[in-house]
Amino acid sequence: MGKLDGRVAIVTGGGRGIGKSIAIALAAEGAKVAVNYNTSSARAEQVVSEINAAWRDRTHNVGGADTAEERAVAVKADVSKPDEARQLIRSVHERWGRLDVLVNNAGITRDKSIRKMTDEDWLEVIQTNLNAVFFCTTAAMQPMIEQKYGRIINISSMNGQTSAFGQANYGASKGGIIAFSKTVALELAKFNVTVNVIAPGFTLTDMLAKVPETVQDQIKSKIPLGRFGMPEEIAKAVIFLAADADYITGAQINVNGGAYM
Repeated sequence: MGKLDGRVAIVTGGGRGIGKSIAIALAAEGAKVAVNYNTSSARAEQVVSEINAAWRDRTHNVGGADTAEERAVAVKADVSKPDEARQLIRSVHERWGRLDVLVNNAGITRDKSIRKMTDEDWLEVIQTNLNAVFFCTTAAMQPMIEQKYGRIINISSMNGQTSAFGQANYGASKGGIIAFSKTVALELAKFNVTVNVIAPGFTLTDMLAKVPETVQDQIKSKIPLGRFGMPEEIAKAVIFLAADADYITGAQINVNGGAYM
């Protein structure tokens, strides 16, 4: 028995990095998971295959269990576009008849100093990182309100809490997520819908792995725990908020090794 048996979850940007680990962790706790992607269809389908294979392995010897049951699906949508974001939510709700957990994880970077940052650099990041959270949340809250249950978990960043050179757009988007989440948490609490934020620090994803080793060492030297976080550690915080945090809303959990306190 998993902590999320019978629940349905959506993870935006779930085909790689932190999103992938979150999707796998939710499924491991029994949730059906929609893995959203925009361009990386092969990666998303791989995550879905991994989840469904794990389900078959777990249930193979359980009498009466449906080993062919679909536990995860890949759903294409550019969540920076309001129509596509809202259709993502509708399609998952129609497929499985409910929606319990929304993880707004999709995000991009367009790093430049403010003197070099273009309007396009600014708008693309705000649209994908912040506006998409609004689009998905406002669509997902309707079925959650009706069923008197919902867990909305927004992935922000340490760089939405403190400064980072070249990330005026990214920092603004991630700081905006924190402020947005507090207000929505207040407004939806009476419907038993909680809204919380996870703010990761430097996390070892493909993007960070491409940074030269000497630069990685410089970064790690400033982290009290002396290492980067792992995507699975962010996923653990998501599971806590989705399954065990019934009396927590409007909060943020920092998963950053002490890099920002």
